[in-house]
Amino acid sequence: MKTPTKNYLIDLVAFICFVLLVSTGIILYYNLPKGSGHGNTIWSLDRHEWGTIHFWIAVLFLLVLAFHLILHWRWIVSLTKGKKSQDTGKRVALGWVGLFALLALAIAPIISPVESSAANGSNKFEKVSPTMDSSAIRGSMTFNDIGDELKVPVSYLIQRLHLPQDVPKDIPLKNLKTEYNFSMEDVRSAFDDYKP
Repeated sequence: MKTPTKNYLIDLVAFICFVLLVSTGIILYYNLPKGSGHGNTIWSLDRHEWGTIHFWIAVLFLLVLAFHLILHWRWIVSLTKGKKSQDTGKRVALGWVGLFALLALAIAPIISPVESSAANGSNKFEKVSPTMDSSAIRGSMTFNDIGDELKVPVSYLIQRLHLPQDVPKDIPLKNLKTEYNFSMEDVRSAFDDYKP
């Protein structure tokens, strides 16, 4: 395959990925905002499933862009070096500094601890384990799962939600919430109110 054809196909796939990333991002931010859970869907896909699609499009986009950079690497190097002069070393060093700064900026949020606003309503933040966040509660979880994973007594949740003691503890919450008249937000709120 000729180089211009390769470039065209790579750029076309990158553009398609970009458009799909924007559209799924809009869906996640506006149409199915945080907290919409499994109840609201678009094309029978809920927020979490759209999030998974968004993630894999981003991975494909990253791979396509990496391939694009590989195809243009000689051009990038020659442009960074420029014509031979006294400033060539400075330009290369500046290019490396820029690359490392970009990588640091991209990695910093990934390795940073999760923070949650303090329960007393102040603007201070306290560090918490990601598993101790009520957003970890999903409709596919059972009461037993919540008790095991989030270390909150199942009996507390059942009492707080005003459910009968014989409510099934090993059936996913999404299958129980209609029958027992509670929402996922009720469960998350009960979890947030729990004081060990």
